[in-house]
Amino acid sequence: MVIVLGAILFALGICVSVALHEAGHMLTAKAFGMKVRRYFIGFGPTVFSFKRGETEYGLKWIPLGGFCDIAGMTALDEVTPEESKRAMWRFPTWKRTVVLSAGSAAHFILGFLVLYIMGVTMGLPDIEAAQKQPDATVSSISACVRPATTQAEVDQQKKQVLCQPGDLAPAKAGGMLPGDRIDSINGKPTKTWEEAVKLIQVSSGPTQFVVQRGGQPVNLTIDVPAIARLQTDGSVKTFGMIGAARSNAVPAPLTYGPIDGIGGAIHHTGVMFDQTFQRLIEFPSRIPAVWNAIFGGERDPNTPVSVVGASIIGGEAVDRGLWEIFVYLLATLNFFIGVFNLLPLLPLDGGHIAVTWYERVRDLLRKARGKVAGGPVDYTKLSSVTMVLVFLGAAVTLLTVTADIVNPIHLP
Repeated sequence: MVIVLGAILFALGICVSVALHEAGHMLTAKAFGMKVRRYFIGFGPTVFSFKRGETEYGLKWIPLGGFCDIAGMTALDEVTPEESKRAMWRFPTWKRTVVLSAGSAAHFILGFLVLYIMGVTMGLPDIEAAQKQPDATVSSISACVRPATTQAEVDQQKKQVLCQPGDLAPAKAGGMLPGDRIDSINGKPTKTWEEAVKLIQVSSGPTQFVVQRGGQPVNLTIDVPAIARLQTDGSVKTFGMIGAARSNAVPAPLTYGPIDGIGGAIHHTGVMFDQTFQRLIEFPSRIPAVWNAIFGGERDPNTPVSVVGASIIGGEAVDRGLWEIFVYLLATLNFFIGVFNLLPLLPLDGGHIAVTWYERVRDLLRKARGKVAGGPVDYTKLSSVTMVLVFLGAAVTLLTVTADIVNPIHLP
């Protein structure tokens, strides 16, 4: 029940973000004198609405988005004679750009405020320190490896592993020591701990390891057994284990005072932007892994998630009392949505900004040649490209939602 309530709370947090996104468009449009017809949260049938001034405000049943209806946002938008002078496309390029980018700006401001509040209360994760830790270095060697096929066995092993006579101790028997850095397994290099674990899990029998010890390479042969383990989804899987572990110690969070917290939040905002751009670049290459996860493959925690998946992780964080993860995930999502929405692709805001500046550059070139300014871009000529992008976006959304339902990402 706590997980469900946490997931609902996270979904509400996303709804607030969407509401602020659309509010950014609305407030800047009104400030410049553009006519805002409607401001609604959600889609589908209307729950309620009211009119204040010239704008209708309301809530719809499906809280998965929202919209701000500005008169004359494109040349295709029909406007009344009364609205014509205040149509958005008539305003200067810079004003239209401010209005179109205000939604993403709202996400960035909200993300910054969340990071600032975290910094002066619960602390911000030290991402840079975590990235510097040696991922493939062994910190401890287990006295034995034992199967755990029930929750009771899992709980017992979390407290203490009670080795029995005859239990296997592969890493210990093979000569591996704490401090060894695993360089390769069966000739395959392991740059990270995650890569080493994946190779060990698919290994069986005598396996060749090369480790760095005291600055020198050491060759080891470890007999990798198959061990049955209970998974988070309740199933039992068998995979290779050797009884070597990496320290799970997390760098201490960075805490700030009310004043230096501003600088800390600014620095961490830069880190968030860097991480977001990296995830966007990797996004297309992660899609095949999402497809495989739907049909029984192991879900890579680095694959994209939908609102459903993010809410599941948020719910699990609440269930465990890990509010810092819950709040940080909300901040991360705001930065991602903000950057993604600025991509120069229709129907995203970034696509409308690109069209706006195309008109501006085109008119400057026409003026230089002694010609009058051209009219607004005919969006019907872009409709085919827009529909392709809408279809691809819908397909990716359906794919990630399906994966998050049948094979969701869970907190470790």
